[in-house]
Amino acid sequence: MAVNDQKSKKDKKTDNHLKWIIQVFIITFILSICFSFVSTNGVSKLSIFPAILILFFVIFIGILFDIIGVSVTVANEEEFHAKATKKASGAKSSLWLIKHATRVANVCADVIGDICGVLSGAISTMISLKLTEKIGMPENIQFVISAIVAAMTVGGKAIGKEIAKNNSTKIVYAVGKVIRNFKSEN
Repeated sequence: MAVNDQKSKKDKKTDNHLKWIIQVFIITFILSICFSFVSTNGVSKLSIFPAILILFFVIFIGILFDIIGVSVTVANEEEFHAKATKKASGAKSSLWLIKHATRVANVCADVIGDICGVLSGAISTMISLKLTEKIGMPENIQFVISAIVAAMTVGGKAIGKEIAKNNSTKIVYAVGKVIRNFKSEN
């Protein structure tokens, strides 16, 4: 009977994992379409300076969520148990984040981070086109702008990973407090 219980648990785990993959696929697809539509249509109507500000904002969001994703994977769960027993605001949400670190990191770093990467690429292309049309810069400027955006993103994430590693408790706790505002902690 113990063998059947183990097989049943394994099957259930596989089913849950498959459900998660399908959910992440659908969420990413929908968010990608929405953000791409809004940013592409919105940025195409803006002048160059506001478009560049939006580009920096999208890069920043991608880096920020990567930091959160790394933080939940390296944070120490025990530190939050003490806070939770003292009924510190956000401690239970922080524990939830750590206990679900794989999925949280997947959503933060992969779903949101990758969507921001795609958006920043699309926005940088639109900025390149604007520079070519309005200022008469050569069409090859798109390669330079794309390289700058890629370097900012990768460099920012490299810095962010170090920040996440060294400050994971503070970061997870801050995110836990934000989540606490949206749900009830009993």
